[in-house]
Amino acid sequence: MNTFAFMNLGPQEGMLIFVLVLLLFGAKKLPELARGLGKSMGEFKKARQEFEDEITRAQEDIDVKKS
Repeated sequence: MNTFAFMNLGPQEGMLIFVLVLLLFGAKKLPELARGLGKSMGEFKKARQEFEDEITRAQEDIDVKKS
């Protein structure tokens, strides 16, 4: 599976981006950056789920009031 499919990037572009990040931040910072990215993605997913739950609850409240 191409992990860069959503950005329409090939393997060469992915390697180029990886090398640039490695040069910019250094090997010691990469795990820290990846950890921070993972945490931020987790927070985003949590916020999205809470938003979807709120929308669902609001729709259910509207349906109950109509009945």
